Amino acid sequence: MTLAQLKLILRRELRRMWVRATIYCGLAIVTALVGALVKTWIPESLAGRIGADSVGNLLGILATSMLAVTTFSLSTMVSAYSSASTSATPRATRLLIADSSAQGALATFIGAFLFSVVGLIALSTGIYGDSGRVVLFAATVLVIVLITLTLLRWIEQLSSFGRLGETIDLVEGVTRRAVQRYTEDPYLGAAPSPGAPVDATVFESREIGYVEHIDVELLATIAAEHAGEIHVHALPGAFASPGRALLASRGLPETKDVRSRLCEAFTISDQRSFEQDPRYGFVVLAEIGSRALSPSVNDAGTAIDIMGTATRLLCDWARRAPPAGAIEVRHARVFVPPIEIADVFGDLYPTIARDGAGLVEIGIRMQKSLSAIAACGNPVFAASARHHAGLALARAMGALEFEPDRELLRRTVIEAGDSVDGRGG
Repeated sequence: MTLAQLKLILRRELRRMWVRATIYCGLAIVTALVGALVKTWIPESLAGRIGADSVGNLLGILATSMLAVTTFSLSTMVSAYSSASTSATPRATRLLIADSSAQGALATFIGAFLFSVVGLIALSTGIYGDSGRVVLFAATVLVIVLITLTLLRWIEQLSSFGRLGETIDLVEGVTRRAVQRYTEDPYLGAAPSPGAPVDATVFESREIGYVEHIDVELLATIAAEHAGEIHVHALPGAFASPGRALLASRGLPETKDVRSRLCEAFTISDQRSFEQDPRYGFVVLAEIGSRALSPSVNDAGTAIDIMGTATRLLCDWARRAPPAGAIEVRHARVFVPPIEIADVFGDLYPTIARDGAGLVEIGIRMQKSLSAIAACGNPVFAASARHHAGLALARAMGALEFEPDRELLRRTVIEAGDSVDGRGG
């Protein structure tokens, strides 16, 4: 396992709820026992002055209340996950589970409960003494303040946690970060791929799943060792399987060891992730929009919101896209293809255009969305936007039966075209 893969696993594990809760519990135990360690530095007369004898009652109240709050918080979070899975998409639930604010609140409550229990056990054994109880009393007051602040934030978050709008915002945020990482390093430090040479040797995947991460540094090391070159075929998000090429190489020996090391550079998972795969965010947005337009939900407003979100993301991507000569190449022997912008548009707009073809408001919003993207000044994005605008118009015209709706959509297309050409507002 490479260093890059270890970092990926570490980041993934740190986002798990039990890891944060375990860290908080460890801190709680240390805090509860620190009074026994520093009691020799505290004057015994101080205990009576500040009422440290009452710390046992405070810890008892804390233990009882925190157990109830933790149980309530867990049930609320489970309900929010179920709601997000039903109203949005199961793929978005992972973002709620990894939400740091929710994890922090739950870990604080569990840690406070454990702190109070350990403190009560330590008090019953008599290891604190009068001086140690002073420290425990001070720590208890600090824990109560921390719990109060956490509860206030948690109450505010519960008003929107798991709601559809909040879920869309989470997807937008993680997609925006993925787009930013991609535009800053679109080829992962490698050189832009001109296409694999015809005499290159193709290496296929031994596993079945989605490419989650590519360790380009390891590929560069292998290529340098054999004075060869490597052409990556499967970008993060691609579905790898036997018979589908992960990469092609020229100048590398076709030995078992080399093949094993090359495959080791690809992290294959059973699910896509947002880490190196900006397209995945648009796929999740499309799923939310498609579900909103299903006959059982019939929520055109959410689909319109999704198109607004997509417009912001794609316009930001179009403006951030660096010119070809401004890309830093750190690994000249490795070649990585770019993400096809046409595929990004294809991940989102055809789904919503198909499911909302019979709704004039969806057709109008889609034309305005694609018009705004085309006006961003990036010719690649503009070409894809115009292409999908034409497809969406054809779908809508085939589904709309009311002639005034058809005429309204035609007029919107004309106005949007004028705006793109700079003749309209």
